[in-house]
Amino acid sequence: MNTAKDTTEDKILEAATQVFVQKGMEGARMQEIADAAGINKALLHYYFRSKDKLFDAIFSKIVSFAFPKIGQILQAELPFVDKVEQAIDTYLDLLLKHPYLPGFILKEVNRDPSVFFKLVMKHGFKLEPIFQVMQEAMDRGELIRMKPEHLVVNVVGLCVFPFAAKPVISFVAFNEDPEATQAFFEERRQEVKQFVIRAIQPIN
Repeated sequence: MNTAKDTTEDKILEAATQVFVQKGMEGARMQEIADAAGINKALLHYYFRSKDKLFDAIFSKIVSFAFPKIGQILQAELPFVDKVEQAIDTYLDLLLKHPYLPGFILKEVNRDPSVFFKLVMKHGFKLEPIFQVMQEAMDRGELIRMKPEHLVVNVVGLCVFPFAAKPVISFVAFNEDPEATQAFFEERRQEVKQFVIRAIQPIN
């Protein structure tokens, strides 16, 4: 029974994600999501009473994939460079699994930033622990002196931008060749890690 329930929820979340990405939070309709999931609207409302609750469930699922793991990496007894590499791997795993995510979030933040910010606060994601780990690495001489905010933005930007601009990159750089575009995104993992590490390591 639980397996059937989990399967139905997964179908709903997958269908809702597709509809939200295409139509945005404001344009999405519960009937449309039910149709995409292959269920009736009454069953959809049984699992998720409102569009807001469904949106929250999708965001929660995505957050639960990456944020706890990144927190564990930051608290692990590892050299700072290893932490950076593992955090980038985790973030890119998330983006490769959900390539629509950057565009979707940017669209929703531009529409109504309060919705996204409330969800982030609800799930307790804070940057202060990340900044503290960076400061400690600077004090140990593992990281060049810099504002932690810049390092976070640099890493996020290097990871996110190609996904947010994927249609443009595919058209301009690869003539919309899907295989060449996919190969480029698979290469990003090593390129980002090497670029960041070269930028942050002290020169002895």
